[in-house]
Amino acid sequence: MRGSDEHDRDGDEHRLRLRNLKLSDYPDIKRIMDRVYPNLGGAWTRKQFAAQVNRFPDGQICIEDNGRVVAAVISMIVDYDRFGDKHTYDEITGNGFLTNHDPNGDVLYGVDVFVDPDYRDMRLGRRLYDARKELCRSLNLRAIIAGGRIPGYRHHADEMTPEEYIELVKRREIHDPILSFQLANDFHVRRVITGYMPEDRESQSYATLVQWDNIFYEADRSPLIGGRKSLVRVGTVQWQMRRVKTFDDLMTNIEFFVDAMAGYNCDFILFPEFFNAPLLAQFNQDEPAEAMRRLAQYTEEIVDGMSRLAVSYNINIIAGSVPLYDDEESVLYNVAYLCRRDGTTDSQYKLHATPDERFYWGVQGGDALRIFDTDAGRIGILVCYDVEFPELGRLLADQGMQILFVPFWTDTKNAYLRVQRCSQARAIENECYVAITGSVGNLPKVENIEIQYSQTAVFSPSDFAFPHDGIVAESTPNTEMTLITDLDMDRLIALREEGSVRNTRDRRLDLYRVEWHAGGGEGE
Repeated sequence: MRGSDEHDRDGDEHRLRLRNLKLSDYPDIKRIMDRVYPNLGGAWTRKQFAAQVNRFPDGQICIEDNGRVVAAVISMIVDYDRFGDKHTYDEITGNGFLTNHDPNGDVLYGVDVFVDPDYRDMRLGRRLYDARKELCRSLNLRAIIAGGRIPGYRHHADEMTPEEYIELVKRREIHDPILSFQLANDFHVRRVITGYMPEDRESQSYATLVQWDNIFYEADRSPLIGGRKSLVRVGTVQWQMRRVKTFDDLMTNIEFFVDAMAGYNCDFILFPEFFNAPLLAQFNQDEPAEAMRRLAQYTEEIVDGMSRLAVSYNINIIAGSVPLYDDEESVLYNVAYLCRRDGTTDSQYKLHATPDERFYWGVQGGDALRIFDTDAGRIGILVCYDVEFPELGRLLADQGMQILFVPFWTDTKNAYLRVQRCSQARAIENECYVAITGSVGNLPKVENIEIQYSQTAVFSPSDFAFPHDGIVAESTPNTEMTLITDLDMDRLIALREEGSVRNTRDRRLDLYRVEWHAGGGEGE
């Protein structure tokens, strides 16, 4: 925890209010942090702040005065045994993105606390610490732990060790602007850690690991509700292929659907394979391979834009798939991107290029199969043709996949039915949900991608707790529309333990198994 010292301000009439932070508070947060931490890099980035608010909204608390944020604390929950006492600030906070936040952890970890220098000595820090303690009690966490800077040590580093300095601060022989404040708020020092924030020259890169114990902690209470989502809402877009004049036109169409799905509080939105194909029309169709490589020049910008939308609209986006050209290898790939609402991104390369992709565009298959953790469950992504290879679904299921997303592009009904029926098979044999979506309409004068056929659907296993035909929902064929579906994750758990058939449990691993052999590695 970086922390700021407190002094105080005389001023006009105040209207103080304690509340949780919102994404719209970022300008105020940036203004304060830039003033408080000029020697430590200043404010969090907007992406980091959005990740903090989206990942653990209850832990991000502020005080506003007349509508303007003037002080705040940033917190996360961790399973402290994973890290122990020897950790750095960047390691435990995930470089500020709170990627190690664990709703089922046992400790509330103090990431940051800061007060506008104009509001010092109003004891706003004490109010925020009290709010943190109340949160710790309400969540039944055993303690609050933080790594605290000791900026006053720079004045004494030549004459004493950090341990000696801390002892004198505890005895109030020396005042440290941060440690003295923490001790006054019932924290005790667990130990000294080195290299906690290497850039903290004032503290000589030392920090105190401080702890406040929750005396009302009940070890036998159930884990925090919300640690695992039992109901996940999935939105899919049956995308109309229409000509666009500019890149901005394409992003406007994308944002329209993201906005709509976020308005219905979806946890995920799925776009189709090659959803950016309308941009192909601006390139020479006499050379389809070159046109696809030109289209790949937009990929980085598209992924960045969709990542910003994921954060802004608080929704996880499976960005269909787009072409990616590797300049070093001189290879064209077909890649699906996951843009999480915490600001992080991941990718899954299509492993099996179709004969058509290889012939017209020279697309090559990737060499790694990945599983993705999200705040709404563990997911897999298989791009179109890949779902027709059952080994891939099995490998993902062995790693705990709950939802499989399949963005596809098919031109005819028989091609679509291959994807649809294989997707249904993957749902049954792997006891998971499968969401698929493709594009509709046509793109005249765009070589090899002129016509589309699609019927978006979400499939489930086939047992009494699910629809009798294993179809949770499906769209009208060949019509631009969205499909929104609630998926009950508890039913998957019950199925695996008590189902009429139990495909995962009853596999004869003594006779056969599926193994990954590629150098890239399964789950890489």
